[in-house]
Amino acid sequence: MKAADATIDAIRDAVAPVIAGLGLELYDVELIGGGGTRTLRVTIDREGGVDLDSITEVTRSLSPILDDDSTLPGSFLLEVSSPGVERTLRTPAHYRGARDCIVSIKVRTSTGTERVHGVLVDAGDEQCTIETDGQREEIRYCDITQARTVFEWGPQPRPGQRKAGQGATASKRARASRGASA
Repeated sequence: MKAADATIDAIRDAVAPVIAGLGLELYDVELIGGGGTRTLRVTIDREGGVDLDSITEVTRSLSPILDDDSTLPGSFLLEVSSPGVERTLRTPAHYRGARDCIVSIKVRTSTGTERVHGVLVDAGDEQCTIETDGQREEIRYCDITQARTVFEWGPQPRPGQRKAGQGATASKRARASRGASA
């Protein structure tokens, strides 16, 4: 385990009980930057979302704990936020929480990287399954370099209708086959 990972784990262990005590969930911890002042990003969540009062309360509760924590040497800027509508996916738990969501995943390949865009249909401990145009692809987490949920603007479809852009390939095939048989 790298020293940075051990530091993140120690921070997570220190802040998780405080956040849980406030009725919130610790979504993620990131330590960004090196050298001078770094940013410690603590991302919180709860059913129904997080409001500004919750973020303020967590910031006030964590500041004294982190100031006294010897696992975080040097100066840092504490940033507390919600995951937002387009959430970064970094852990198997994040992927499990994003089932049935549209995701964009950057995957390491033998020739570089490629982007996979589709619906996250399953997530296990070692890999996830993405469905794109009716095809399923299993992707190992160790091959993923970046992943996030994708928020699509616009009204929700009425029951029985597809969202705009969904099934466009199938619709084109259906029109082409009708034209060919006419």
